[in-house]
This record gives sequence, C-alpha cells and structure tokens, in this order.
Amino acid sequence: MYDFLLTSEQRELKDEVRDLVHWVPREMIVKMDRDEIRFPREFLHEAGRRNLLGIRYPKVWGGRDLDWVSSCMAIEEIGTLGYIFACTFGVGAELVCDAIIQHGTDAQKERYVQPLLRGELFAAEALTEPRGGSDFFGATTKAEEKGDLFILNGQKRFIVGAEGADFFLVYARSNPDAKPHEAITSFIVDRGPGVTVEYLYGLMGSRGGGTGRVRFKDVEVPRENVVGRVNGGVDVFNTMMVPERLGTAAMTIGPAVAALEVAGGYTTRRKAFGHHINRFEGVSFQVAEASMLLDASRSIVYTTARAVDAGEDPATTRRYISETKKFVTESCEKVVHNAMQVMGGIGYTDVYPVERHYRDLRLAPIWTGTNEVMSMIIAHEWYREYAEQVTRRRAARTRQRDLEADAVNAEATEEKVYE
Repeated sequence: MYDFLLTSEQRELKDEVRDLVHWVPREMIVKMDRDEIRFPREFLHEAGRRNLLGIRYPKVWGGRDLDWVSSCMAIEEIGTLGYIFACTFGVGAELVCDAIIQHGTDAQKERYVQPLLRGELFAAEALTEPRGGSDFFGATTKAEEKGDLFILNGQKRFIVGAEGADFFLVYARSNPDAKPHEAITSFIVDRGPGVTVEYLYGLMGSRGGGTGRVRFKDVEVPRENVVGRVNGGVDVFNTMMVPERLGTAAMTIGPAVAALEVAGGYTTRRKAFGHHINRFEGVSFQVAEASMLLDASRSIVYTTARAVDAGEDPATTRRYISETKKFVTESCEKVVHNAMQVMGGIGYTDVYPVERHYRDLRLAPIWTGTNEVMSMIIAHEWYREYAEQVTRRRAARTRQRDLEADAVNAEATEEKVYE
C-alpha cells in the first residue's frame, strides 16, 4: 500500500478495514468457494455494522464523506480475502448506492441506501442479459408504463449478488420507439411477486457471491422507484461506469497481493539443490516482475482515483478509467500466474490459496465491460482528445514544436503518402 498517498484519516480507515479482514472466519472463505455459502450476508452485515460500506457517500445517508482514494484503498484490502468478497462488497455499497445517491430522490435514499449501508438490506445491479452484456443499449427487458406503475418483463443473467439481494437496480427498455440512448429507464425493483432468482451457474471461480439469473414476470414497479428520469437510464449508466470499472481495478489488486505474499513465504522457505529457491533467478525475477506490476497497478489506480476526485474532464476520465481497468486486471492476472509458477506443483493444489485466486481473477478482464471494450473506449477517446488538441493549437497559434519534422529526411514529402 502506498501509505504516503494517504492522509492520517485514510490510514486509520485502512486499519479498520484490516480489522474487518482479520475478523472473517477461514470457514466462510472455504464454504463460499465450495458454494456451501451462496451469499455472504454475515460478512456484509458486519461490514455495515462497522460503517465500512459506502464510505464515499454523505454521512446523512450512512457514508463517511470520503473520496475515491479512500474507497480504492478499502476495496483493495477487502480483496485480499478473495475476489468475490470485494465484488459483493462493491456491488451494493458502490454500484447500486452510487446510482441512487447521484440520481435518486431523498425518499429513495432513505428507504434503500441507509439500510443497505447499515448491512440490513442487500442489493444487486441487474444489467447483463442473455443476449449480451457489453451491448447495454440493446437491452430487451421491457417496462410498460401504466398510470403510476411500470410493468416489468424480461430477464437478466450473471448478476452478482442476485441470491441475496432484497432489491435490484434494473435497466429496462421503456420506450420501444425511441433511439437506443433515449429508450432505457433505470428502476429500483424490490424482490417480491413476479421476481424469480435462479442460482444456476457453476462458476470457475468467484463463488459464493450469489451470482444468478433474475426473471421478471409482470412485476409492478411504482413510478417513485424510477432512478433519475424516465427514458434517462443513459445518465445513470454513464455515471455507473466509474464505480464499476475503477472499483473493479482496485479490488483486483487485493487477490494479487495475497497470492504474491503466499508465494513469497513459500520461496523464502523452500529449498532445492541445497539453496532456498528465492536465490535462483528463475524464481526471483518472476517475483520482481510481479512486484513491479503490482506497484504499477497501484500507481494507475490512485492516479485515476485522484483524477475522479478532482473532477477531471469526464471524457478524459472515461479514458483513464478504461486504461486502469484493462491494465490492472491483466497485470494482476500475471502476478497470480507468477506466484503459482514459482511455487511449482504445490501452487496448483488447494493446499495454498493461490489456485483459488488464480481461478477468481479470470473474471476480472471479463466483467464490468470486457477489456476489448476498454480498448475500444481508450482508442476512441485518445483520438478525440488528439483532434481537439490539434484544433486548439491551431486556433491559439501557440508556438509548438513540430515533432514530425524531427527526422533526417522529414522533407521527403513524396514519401508521405496517405491515400
């Protein structure tokens, strides 16, 4: 942890989070990985009791009025338990809360946010559909307006926390005749008549988080449960990309830290050919690479967190967040790979938790937008920024070095063919 980036208040918070991590019984971790515990209610209740859920939000609604740096620090620490702990910690207290805090009414915050942050209610975000996840605006779940109600029909899948959720943040098509960006509404949907949850996935890893399919059959949703404006789900979705993707990056660091620490302990004790194996370059260089990737991951996470806290240009922040999610998830997968590699065959067994972290982190580059989607966003925003920068320079007529001219044969214009 980069403690020098933290204030004294943030360092005290880190100690509180570590106390929570220490509190978690080993049996809970084991039973979740075996799917014997399908949703970590006890863990989330304890986190709420300690006032560690939703620390970025106003105190009046149950938060601590802190910032993104604090949130990233906390969720990284939670992740050392296992990726699914950080996932379930973040889905309700970061994703769903974020939507209601930013776009909801005071009545919604009082009814849903306060008990959620106390660990008394649980929530899940219902976005992904069987037809696809990245194509958000192609959602087929429908909400038909009838007076003061909306009648909801459709289904969502791969919903983390579905098994234990008391309510869902649901995106549904509310205007079938409008353009895709003007056709979606965000709703708070209580678990009740017409809402069916099926816990049916045999996941490779990240088990015990209640991941399931949610079906909606003629569900009556009152108008006061619309989050934001009718047909304005795009507003909610756009702001949700910050906690979804920056949060994913921060939580991915935790399991990688845990795996490398286990590997460090093993390689400093294990002997081969009469020497501790950490003296061999084939081992130590892989640990060095893992350490470098972790430090780089933390650097980009905290730089991006500060950009969000500072209110940087939203489009630029969108690029930062996409870069962060892609770089960190891929880097931390490599960290866990190296940790298993230096441990050899024993690392592939369940004698050590490295194999669990290895399985769990395979989710990281997939969910909250695949890394291929991140690359699309990065490229789009970079070229947009580049074009705007060129336009500003020309308009301002500022003295700017022509970098293209710094070549021996820069004047060979006949070689510069563009069509």
